[in-house]
Amino acid sequence: MYHNRPHVEDIRAMKKRGEKISMLYVTTLEEAAAANEAGIHMLSIERKFWSPEMREAAGQCFVQVGLPYGPHGPAGAKLVTAEDYIRAAFEAGAIGADCYYCAASYDIQKAMVDNHLAVVGHIGLIPSYITWTGWRAVGKTGDEAAALYAHAKKMEEIGVFGAELEVVPDRVAKYLTENTNLIMLGMGAGKYADAQYLFTEDVCGYGVNHKPRHGKVYADLGKKMRELQAERIEAFKAFRADVDNGGYPEAQHTVPIKDDEFDAFLKSVE
Repeated sequence: MYHNRPHVEDIRAMKKRGEKISMLYVTTLEEAAAANEAGIHMLSIERKFWSPEMREAAGQCFVQVGLPYGPHGPAGAKLVTAEDYIRAAFEAGAIGADCYYCAASYDIQKAMVDNHLAVVGHIGLIPSYITWTGWRAVGKTGDEAAALYAHAKKMEEIGVFGAELEVVPDRVAKYLTENTNLIMLGMGAGKYADAQYLFTEDVCGYGVNHKPRHGKVYADLGKKMRELQAERIEAFKAFRADVDNGGYPEAQHTVPIKDDEFDAFLKSVE
């Protein structure tokens, strides 16, 4: 366990100093370890991927654990009430989470804050509320931008630590960033947000979903991963064929027994 990683006060200090924060969404131990080695400031890790091993891999990174909203959570572990969220956050915190993503209602966010939990909300394009907006930028009209600001100020009033600021106009993002104390984690929100937040699959070029406008590929690992998968499939096919035709196992794969010992075994059981 890393004890010298940043705390909330350190991330807030970075905002005050105008320092930019790098942030990645990761799902595997290898991705988390690579982010730590690269010096990425913050990681977003969903609750279903969170474990002591993931905390160890994340090293010095400040980790936001995602608590999926209601029906978007995994079967048997859906979060509905404030108590559900608080319990889930405490469980994640016991492993070493540094803050907790929560896109639920203000009263649930406040209950979490009242229990001294660092909460990250969501502003703009919110996937769990997508039925209200569709998949589009949010805040391109004066009324929508005002609603985003009101949302940010309400979370600030509650005591929320930060907010994912997703697919909003850059000038609106700048205003929100400069006029609230929330740590604005920008994803497609332009250069003025406190943090720049991308999914690892976009950074590494192996995403299979729609590539967002704000995505940027820094390494084309997708081709290598496809080639690796093709080689893996061929190896599995060869193994299956070897089993089918009796080519595996061979003598070198088998544990021998001396004749006299085998004879002694047979006599003992006859």
